[in-house]
Amino acid sequence: MKKLLSIAFAAILLQSCSTQNPNPNSNGNNTTSLPSVTICNQVWMTKNLDVSTYRNGDVIPQVTDSAQWANLTTGAWCYYNNDPANGPIYGKLYNYYSVVDPRGLAPTGWHIPSHSEWKRLVKCVDPTSDTTIIGIISNNAGGPLKEVGTSNWKTPNTGATNTSNFSALGGGRRHSTPSVDFGYKTYQGNWWITDQYVFRLDNNNTDVYIYEYTFEPTTGVSVRCIKD
Repeated sequence: MKKLLSIAFAAILLQSCSTQNPNPNSNGNNTTSLPSVTICNQVWMTKNLDVSTYRNGDVIPQVTDSAQWANLTTGAWCYYNNDPANGPIYGKLYNYYSVVDPRGLAPTGWHIPSHSEWKRLVKCVDPTSDTTIIGIISNNAGGPLKEVGTSNWKTPNTGATNTSNFSALGGGRRHSTPSVDFGYKTYQGNWWITDQYVFRLDNNNTDVYIYEYTFEPTTGVSVRCIKD
């Protein structure tokens, strides 16, 4: 009963403090608008990053060839399945080298979220979560974070309410080995954390994961930015 009351209180809190801001700063390339939402004093983008230059204007290469992608040691991006139609919906997938490039992947005024910033988001939407661990840190926070419906998530999109207005999508990922390449679109949403771990949501539960191992730096993963 105490757990249910805590979750209900979190939903009320989110509805009262989650506000949407239409046009945060952009780095001026192919993203014309980067809508945001304030969740417990954190300002998050509500769309995955979709930029093709670093903050200083240098071009981030698009790499479509799977063998070339797997052997990269510098930053790059791709569309899921190399299909540009996925860009407006899911944004781009970036390797880890682009995330840590000193020229800055995030637009001016934004940054790639750390472990503690992701965990603070989860704790806000689910006060019962255990953010002291790595692995499944919440069994409930996925619902308030996921976009409602099955347009961009595979059915059943369990428990999705998007009461946080975070609007997480199942953008999948690009694997680090060319023999596998792309996978999990609409089944998983995966986002880089600054220390090479990944934050994950699934279509068939409301769990929130922080992977128990770091991803290979040539894995292609979505990016969500948080305001400085």
